[in-house]
Amino acid sequence: MSTPTRAVVVGGGLAGVTSALELADAGLKVTLLEGRPRLGGLAFSFKRGDLTVDNGQHVYLRCCTAYRWFLDRIDGAALAPLQDRLDVPVLDVAHPAGPRLGRLRRTALPVPLHLVGSLARYPHLSPAERACVGRAALALRKLDPADPALDGLDFATWLARYGQSDRTVEALWDLVGIATLNATADQSSLGLAAMVFKTGLLSEPGAADIGWAKVPLGDLHHTLARKALDAAGVDVRLRSRVTALSRGTGTGWRVDTEDDRLTAGTVVLAVPQREAHGLLPHGALADPDKLLDIGTAPILNVHVVYDRKVLRRPFFAALGTPVQWVFDRTDASGLTDGGQYLALSQSAAQDDIDEPVPVLRAKYLPELERLLPAARGAKVRDFFVTRERTATFAPTPGVGRLRPGPRTDAPGLYLAGAWTATGWPATMESAVRSGVGAAHAALAALGRHRENPLQEAA
Repeated sequence: MSTPTRAVVVGGGLAGVTSALELADAGLKVTLLEGRPRLGGLAFSFKRGDLTVDNGQHVYLRCCTAYRWFLDRIDGAALAPLQDRLDVPVLDVAHPAGPRLGRLRRTALPVPLHLVGSLARYPHLSPAERACVGRAALALRKLDPADPALDGLDFATWLARYGQSDRTVEALWDLVGIATLNATADQSSLGLAAMVFKTGLLSEPGAADIGWAKVPLGDLHHTLARKALDAAGVDVRLRSRVTALSRGTGTGWRVDTEDDRLTAGTVVLAVPQREAHGLLPHGALADPDKLLDIGTAPILNVHVVYDRKVLRRPFFAALGTPVQWVFDRTDASGLTDGGQYLALSQSAAQDDIDEPVPVLRAKYLPELERLLPAARGAKVRDFFVTRERTATFAPTPGVGRLRPGPRTDAPGLYLAGAWTATGWPATMESAVRSGVGAAHAALAALGRHRENPLQEAA
């Protein structure tokens, strides 16, 4: 088969898998190279004794049409269902009158009325603060997240301009924003924050309904993804780290791994920004060092296995405590002996990411006992942490001008990854969107027409 119809995708995360599937479905001969022994990138599973553990708790929303398409494409949608309607329990353990439970729920009413009832009863804000939230939400609806001017501003300054108190930011805007942006409002680009809140909360009534995997992430992002790639004819090579990328003869590319050399007319680099910078040939980007200016942000996950059930909800968010979000992972992990496995998802975790496990244990176990009275008499069978020090790109003001699109200045070479210019923060949605974008940019250059599945999904 001639070089122009061969493609190499470097990276087996969601972006790379998506690119490979789209290119193969268009008739190209595709090889996917992944240095790890698995697919899935930073959304994966591993074994710990008899448990199957996700490296971190990943969720998506109904508005994440690209990731939903991806789940359908790998035949995994039934394994990661969505809520019928948004319902987030929020527990404040620092309330002066004692722990108070509130809920962020939607109705079937049109936007923005779908959240009015829930906000009116939200006990973690005063009536005056709730009224201010409504005014800010109406102003937010008028913003254009794609406006370059918004990229240079921080979200906290904008919120203060619309009368949002520190408590309102903590109990509402950061409650959502830290989990989706991996940054506090003062460290978040207004453009990205506007995108998250407009799309998730102010576009359609059901846009923010939450979905998450009921099975280990590896079942989706590795096992089912590999099955789909194999069925599409993609040559998947794990433990195959790319060491160099260079122009070959004619219009082709040479892709060197530690033990092989491949040639292709199309190459998609679907790797983190620093790795992409190291592989990009001279002249591929006008200013490749911009990739090095895209910062990263950590996520810490705290895993606790109790000898009994201490939480009767699938998840909740917390206020007045270092704990952010708590998920019940008992069934997904394979724990069947009557105990319960909880995962704490701690975003924007710069203060904790390098703390030793004993320090984290001393910090978080008492907090869980404050939040969950049933935990006070329970035995902790296991306590461990997973750390992703570069979990996402940092959504700081100005990051938008640093994020490149899928096309480079080198014909046949494309970029994919959640860090590229998708308009979304670093989420599974952004990764899939980037993979589709890179594949369709490549197909357009080859003169091959293929319907964009994201347009169909929307």
